[in-house]
Parts: sequence; C-alpha cells; structure tokens
Amino acid sequence: MRISIQSVLYGNAPHHITRAGEALANSASRAALAHAITGWEYRIGDCAPTPTLTDADIAGLTALIEASGGAFSYTYFGANLGSAAGHNRLAGESDSELLLILNPDVRMDPDTVQRLVDALGADVGVVEARQLPLDHPKQYERYTGDTSWASTACAVTRREVFDDVGGFDAESFFLYGDDVDYSWRVRLAGFRVVFEPSARAFHDKRLTVTAGWPVSAAEQYYSAEAALMLAHKYSRPERVDKLLDAFSTSRVSHLERAAGTYRDKRASGTLPDPIDPDHAVGQFVGDYYAEHRF
Repeated sequence: MRISIQSVLYGNAPHHITRAGEALANSASRAALAHAITGWEYRIGDCAPTPTLTDADIAGLTALIEASGGAFSYTYFGANLGSAAGHNRLAGESDSELLLILNPDVRMDPDTVQRLVDALGADVGVVEARQLPLDHPKQYERYTGDTSWASTACAVTRREVFDDVGGFDAESFFLYGDDVDYSWRVRLAGFRVVFEPSARAFHDKRLTVTAGWPVSAAEQYYSAEAALMLAHKYSRPERVDKLLDAFSTSRVSHLERAAGTYRDKRASGTLPDPIDPDHAVGQFVGDYYAEHRF
C-alpha cells in the first residue's frame, strides 16, 4: 500500500519543517525497505499569509525526499484554511491507500511509519503514535490499544475510511476538535481507533515551571469553540448550555468570543445535525473526551 504523509503549515519555522522532513524520510524509507508500504509521498499545504518556504527550501526538501525514495509536493493555499480543511484538500490531491496526518513540528522515530502501518488491522480505522516527551494522558486498553479518539499530531488512517466518513468536518472545526470528531465518526462507522505506543513521535511540547501547559490565545479560543461544537454534534445539549453559561460570564475574551460564534451559528442555522444520540462513542469526562490515565 502506498502512503501519503501530509502536514499543514501556519507560522512554522522552515528549519523545523526540514527537520521533520529528514525524520519522516528516514522512517518512510525504512518502512518501504521492510515492505510495510509500497511507496510514499510527503505533501505540505501552507495556510500562512505569505509562503513559509522559499524556492531554496522547497528544492532542498524535494532533493531530500526523492533521495529517500519518496515524492514531495508543496502547495501554498493563499488563505488560512485551518487544519481540517487543509488536510481535506491535501488528501483530495492524492490517491494513496493510506494517509498519515502529521504536525509539521513532529519528528518520527525511524520505525514509526512501519509500526503505525503494522497496527492497522482490517477492523482498525485510525492508529495514533505515542508522543514524546509528553505522552497524551487519555486512557487506552493495554492489550488492544483501543482508545476513545486519536490525536492527529501523528496518526495513520485508511483512505477508504477517510472517504467513507467524509474526511474531517471542516465546517464545524477549524483548528481543534477535528481529530476527536473524526475518530468518533470512524468508530460510529464500525472501525476501531487504536493507540500504538511502540510508534513514537517527538512533539516539541513543554510544560511551564509550574507544570502548566503553555497555550496561545488562538489555541484557547479554538479549543473553546471546539468544546461547544463537539457537545452539540454529539447530542449533549445540557453540556452546550453549561459551557455557554460559563463562557458568557467568564469575562475572558476568548471564551466570550467562542460563545458568541456558537450563538451566531445557531441563529443562522449552520450548526451540524446532532449525531450519536445514544452516546455510543462520544465521551465527555469533565473537560476531556476520554478517561485520562493521569
């Protein structure tokens, strides 16, 4: 099976992209040598206001990827499509049987591609890699790897599954929550979502000196917006009401803005139709979308 590895850029440093490209080229070429895949390509979509990569950067990445047996393409979108729409567009430009969604600041272990593909059994729709140095705390079954949802910082999915469920819901999710929603729709379609700890990916996330998780204003806003959209889409009206009340009275600008955006969509009739009325897959554990190990 051929695999397409794809990343969406916005505000990334070119040397980080090159560093990620070097790691994925090594991992993909090793997977090809092991016959885990029959071929591979690396596709980048750029949402930045101006092109992130220069002609020299593109030439360097092209030479690197081709020397490792892959193919490289860089598409400057000319607009900030967001993560979900950006990945949908990149997926539409490829006909590979497998799609590997990768954050552009993630460096894969030499065996990551092979480990992810090997874990993609017939009943598995998505396989997620373990993130280092900060592993995601969500719970997973020890012997099967089954988990509530897969982070697409580094995850592989089948093309047929991606197409069958309609890809990412770019109308509802711009930056965050798209991977949670995708995972839950994959599970509703009858496929498993699996965490594979032997597939390792270095994601340069660090805690503050007080053990907090540093987030930007944009991350805070889009996370809040995604929380409302997930609660609505997965038939939790009581949670929507609770979040709207909390956000609207918070006196925190990004939370108030998220509440306003949701109300505008509700008034205009542009919210998605609720699904999962029996709560078969949608998990809401406090402010999380899975039980956490720690």
